[in-house]
Formats: sequence, C-alpha cells, structure tokens
Amino acid sequence: MPTPREPSPKVPTAPAGQRPGIEEAEAVLVEHYGRLVRLAHLVLPPALGRHRRVVAAHAVVQDALPHTPGPARAQGEGERSDGYVWVRERVLRAALRHERRTRRARPYPPRLPLVLGLRLSPHTGGAGELALGRALAQVPAAARAALALRLLEGLAEPETAAVLSAAGVADPDAAITAAGRLPGLSDGSARALLDAEEFDPNRVRLHPTDLLRRRYRARTAATAFVAALLAVSALTAVLASADRDGLPDDAKPAAPARTAAATFLTDPGTLRTTPAGRWADTTRLDFTAWPARGGRRGDQALLGRALSTWADGRRARTLTTTPGTAAAPPTGPAQLLFAADVDGTAVVLLHDAATDRVARYTEAAGAARPTLDIARADDASVTTAAALVLTRTPTAVRYLLAPWIAQSGTRDLLRPAEATRPFTAADGVTPPLPVPAAQGPCTSWPVLSLRSSAQIVERHAFLVTDLGEPSPAHLTHTPPPGGGAPSRQPREAVGRSALDSWARSACLLADLRGDGVRAVNDWVYARQTLPDRAGAAAWVCTRADTWSGPGSVRVQFQPPAAGRPRPGTVVAERRSTAACSRFGQHVVAGTRWRSPRGPWYALAAGSRHIARIRLSGGVSAEARGPVAAVRAAPGAPVRVTGYQSDGTPLAPLG
Repeated sequence: MPTPREPSPKVPTAPAGQRPGIEEAEAVLVEHYGRLVRLAHLVLPPALGRHRRVVAAHAVVQDALPHTPGPARAQGEGERSDGYVWVRERVLRAALRHERRTRRARPYPPRLPLVLGLRLSPHTGGAGELALGRALAQVPAAARAALALRLLEGLAEPETAAVLSAAGVADPDAAITAAGRLPGLSDGSARALLDAEEFDPNRVRLHPTDLLRRRYRARTAATAFVAALLAVSALTAVLASADRDGLPDDAKPAAPARTAAATFLTDPGTLRTTPAGRWADTTRLDFTAWPARGGRRGDQALLGRALSTWADGRRARTLTTTPGTAAAPPTGPAQLLFAADVDGTAVVLLHDAATDRVARYTEAAGAARPTLDIARADDASVTTAAALVLTRTPTAVRYLLAPWIAQSGTRDLLRPAEATRPFTAADGVTPPLPVPAAQGPCTSWPVLSLRSSAQIVERHAFLVTDLGEPSPAHLTHTPPPGGGAPSRQPREAVGRSALDSWARSACLLADLRGDGVRAVNDWVYARQTLPDRAGAAAWVCTRADTWSGPGSVRVQFQPPAAGRPRPGTVVAERRSTAACSRFGQHVVAGTRWRSPRGPWYALAAGSRHIARIRLSGGVSAEARGPVAAVRAAPGAPVRVTGYQSDGTPLAPLG
C-alpha cells in the first residue's frame, strides 16, 4: 500500500524571504520529513540509480537544516507554513543542483546517511510506474520539480512558478510547460502513480551488495596491500644497492602488473554462462536465460580479444552504439551468448547483465582490426530478446534466435495474404534472410515470424523486423475501438486485420533505422465514414518506442484503397512524446481531403474518449463524437480542437 501522505500545508503564493530559527526548522523538517524526501527523490536525477537516489534524497532533506541560528522572529499565525516553505526551498535547491553537477564534481552524498553493505531501493511498480519513470528521466530536473509541486504539493501554476523561481530555476514557465507534457497530468493518472511505492523513498527494500564481489574485493585489497609492501621493500633494497654499486642512470623499475580486480575485463575464464535448459525453469525470459552457443565458445584466444576490445574500444576498427547506449566496458564478469565462425567472420556475442547491454564482436576475414557494436537491452522480454543479429549484408541478415523459439519463418508485410515461409535454424542460427531495402522504392518489407515454445505461452506467435540494430524491433497492433469498454490493448500483429493494417504502415519503418527502436505499435484509433459515399477511412497512429525510453509517433489518414494496399498520408508526427501510448491515450488529428466527386473537405478524427470536435479557421463547425467532416475551400487553413467527455480540450498532434 502507498504511504499515506499528510495534507499539504497552506503556503503563500510567494516563498517566505526570512528563514526560521534552528529549532523551528528542525520541527518543520521532522513533521514533514516523509513529504520532503518524496519531493527530493522525484527531482533528483534517475541516472543516480535506485540506491544512490534514495540515499541522496534523505541526505538532501537532512542537510536542509540551517547550520547557524537565524534571526529572531516574532511568533505569529502562519509561521509554520512560512518555515515549511523555507525548508522546502532549500530541499529543492539542493536537489536541483544535482542536475548541474559534472562527473568531476564531488560525489553525493558526502555526509550522513551512509549505507554500507546494503542496497536500498523502492518497491518495484507495474508497467504504469515503469513508463512514468522513463518519461520523468527524459525531462530536466526543473520539469520534475514542477510536476512534484503540482501533484505532490497541490500548488497551482502561479504558486509553482514562484516556488521554482525562488529555488533558482531560470525559466519556471518552461519547466511548467515541460511538466504539462508528461503523460497522465491531464487525466490524473500520474497523480495516482506517484502515490505508488515505486516513487516512495521512505518505504524501501533492503538487499545485500554483491557478496561474492565484496569478498573478492576484500581479498584483492589485502593482496594489493601486501604487494605494495613487498614493492616498497624491493624498491628500497634496489635503491640501497644502487647507492652502493652505482646503478646506471637510465635504469627504471618495470610497470606494475594489472591488478586482479580488473581481470574480468580481459580474462575469458571469468565469463559467465547459463545452463542450456535454464530458460524453461525461470520467469525471467531475457538475455540472462540464453545459453552459450557456437563452435568457438571454448576458444580462449578469440574470447580474450573480444573482451579486450570491449575494455578498450580503441582496439576496434569501428565501434558503434545505439542511441543512449554507453560504450564503457562491463562493470562485472560478462555473460557469453555465442562464439563461432559465421560466413567466414568470427562472431562473439556478450551480455552485461549489470548494465543491460549486449555487445557483438566481429573479426571479418581479411580485416586488420575487429568491429564492436553495443546496444541496450533494458527490460528485454520474450519478444524483444527473441533474436540478435550475427552478420548483416546490404541484402541479407543472419540471426541467433532465443532458445525458447520453437518455430520460425519469414513473410512480407506488404503482402498480407501470402503465407509465412518457414525455415530451420540450426543451433539457433538462421540461414541468410532478406532485409528491407535501404534505398529505392519500398516494394517489400521482410519480417521474422516467430513462435514461442508452448512451455512459455501456448500458441504465442509474433513478428520482429530488422531496423539496422543488433536486435530486431517487435511489431504489435491495436485494432480500432469496439462498442464497449475497456479500450483495446496492443496485441501481436499476426491476425489478418493486423497484417492488413501493417501492409499500409510498413514503409514508415524505413525512417526508424538507427534510432534504437525496441518496439513499434500500429494503432487504428478511429474509423470514419467519408462524405459523398466514398467509403470508410482509417486513422492510424504508428508509435515507435526506443530502448532508452522516448518514443515517436506518426499519424496516417488512410482512405479506402482498392486492390493492393497503399500507404496512407502522414498528417502529423511528433518525437519524444507519450502520445499513442498507455499514458497518451487521447489523440486527435485533422487533414484536408478531396472527394472522388471533386469537393474538398476538412476531416478530423479523435480516439474513443473524444466527445466532440471543433473545426475553425477556414471553416467553422462543430461535431459531436470522435469524427468530423465539413466542406472547405482548397488550401483553407483549418484548426482542430478535440474535447474529452469532461470538457478538457485536446490539441491535435503535429
């Protein structure tokens, strides 16, 4: 259950200028400690990590107590509120300073509380909390502070702007605007999610630190200490001998050997492997469940070169990373996924579970230096951890499939009526499979059609496609709204209606190459009967989610198409948005359309919760329901506004 929050204190519209005394500040801090810690935790950078963020939130609040007595003040009504405002301002200032700290700055927190031997983390939430956390990680600290003041403190926009300005935010209005774009602010879902334990640093789970690594480090420290003593003794003896016997001036001591603590960076003997049948006995179906495969998984020289290249990227001829992926070496022993010769190229696949990254090391025949590709694998699952690219040419790609894939085939998205063409993957390695053309007209879009083992999910088939990344992107489909509630959820794009829809959206995938995309959903959010008996059109929002969190959307207007499906018209697009996701379920867009009979119309359509649409500008009309159509002059500017059932206006995408 979420921690009950005390009622928000009544605060003035502008922060109090005079600070309270030490005793009063302490009383305010103790009384409102839980609220202040939640506020600091939400503002602090998520990049700190769950443990450091929790500890830093408590440290920020505890350090808000003034260190010197404040000026004497007369006791009066409302002083407690003024004291709270002053303490809150100090907490906000300290939390916001974290955003401006550089890596060379002194690490935080330098003071108490100090936690040794334990890791603290808030309780893990569900998919909603995870999505909101990712959205918060993509906005600046000032926007998170604005959201916290609006939702946790219950302040109106003018009060929020005043508090942000007093806390040192240069542009409070921009911060409030950025917070307003976060998912769930308008419909209240973000407020409910912030009550969850995922965002409560006062109720945490305790975990031990890595016990084996801790013991290993203790031994390493002891060994290093003894070695240092021996080195000092040896150096003293050498210098004494040189002083007696006259050592040449150019004689220098040898460079110290690499410490044992860094051996996992280059020693293939430290690589971890997973038993072949582990995937069938675990609920964590990601890359940690992959066994080590390939004919060269015992080649210590090859594995050593792969590790050394990851430890020092300068060894690679080319080093590529997907957007938002660090190229740093593993933070602990890596996991071996694959090592073999594929089409004359030595390929090694490694996984760093600590940072959720996969690396592909390749030694091409005739190349003087290897290549290294590193990609994110955050929260990979049955579908997004289903395959990794082994080799790629301009026309073909070979994959290594997950051990839980029972059936595999390929199909063309642009030909939904054609059947899947099955193939056999020997030890998980596929034959060379066609890839979408990088240039030229979009006449074909090959995808992988995979089916999981019945031990995981019965009759679970899904599609993935190559977008130029080490792992393919998962394709899903959300059908048009039905007659009742609740709203429909994304599902696997394997049914005929899903394939028919993707046949008109597939070519949009070409613009997503190299963006670090993990999944793409094709949502038919509305259907509209066109004027002049021109048939029914579909309004489709295609959303691409990246491994790093942000997503981009494109809205298509798809009029009826006779014969072979044709792409629709893109009428709106937006990057770094929650639109068309679980936290952006309300959508409206408009376009101009010419009837086959000649007249031009202004059209608009919204998702299922849009109760009415207003068209203005070159036309003036209003329609009840989620769709609207009105005659308009060619080229006339038209503004579209959607209204939800509670009267909340919604601007169109684009």
